[in-house]
Amino acid sequence: MDAERLRGLHDLAGRVAIVTGGTRGIGLAIAEGLSAAGAKIVVASRKEDACSQVEAHLRSDGGEAIGVPTHMGDIDSINALVERTVMEFGRIDIVVNNAANALTLPLGRLTLEAWDKSLGTNLRGPVFLVEKALPYLEASGNGAILNVISVGAFLFSANTAMYAAAKAGLMAMTRSMAAVFAAKGIRVNALAPGTVDTDMVRNNDPDTIEAMKNACFMRRAAHPDEMVGPALLLCSDAGSYITGQVIIVDGGLTPH
Repeated sequence: MDAERLRGLHDLAGRVAIVTGGTRGIGLAIAEGLSAAGAKIVVASRKEDACSQVEAHLRSDGGEAIGVPTHMGDIDSINALVERTVMEFGRIDIVVNNAANALTLPLGRLTLEAWDKSLGTNLRGPVFLVEKALPYLEASGNGAILNVISVGAFLFSANTAMYAAAKAGLMAMTRSMAAVFAAKGIRVNALAPGTVDTDMVRNNDPDTIEAMKNACFMRRAAHPDEMVGPALLLCSDAGSYITGQVIIVDGGLTPH
């Protein structure tokens, strides 16, 4: 491989990426990383002001970006996200399904309302975002889908059963999508973070946070920026022969 081609493996110039849950934590870090690699970014999040702030932030760093308020539990909102993206940028090359709902209830006390809310945002929303974006991903020639799951999909996850179930379901859909979409020129992979220093983790009590940090060999939480390298690999030509896979980024928590 010549040096010029090597330097261009992570170049996303001319490509358009939707990043859900892109206004904070892992999603924001991935949006910043893809933007720095040259992609035009569509940041989706429930809060309009947060979308506007990240849009301005990415533009101030020289990127092209828009923020689109989106509720991943609402199919009409998901459809509007795709339509706005195409109206603004004319194409979709990358979909990063990162938005998540951390709602948890103990087993034995589950409710249908909580189940629908958790699975709606964490599984149904990502699947139907891909369904809506599929014609544009197929036309891309460089289509890539990245589903952000969790190592909780591989663990017992007794206290986060609904969340883990949705993430395990999204992993299964990742593999099914990869099998079907390979013929369409679309790669589909998943990223499974361990404990990352995000609002979702900080919402736990101090003892739980400390236990989460110490559960892995590296004895610390990841910074959200540490998810960017793996995400960029899976969304760019650097990962051109990777599909149907889960990359676990957890500091040595999960053997797989």
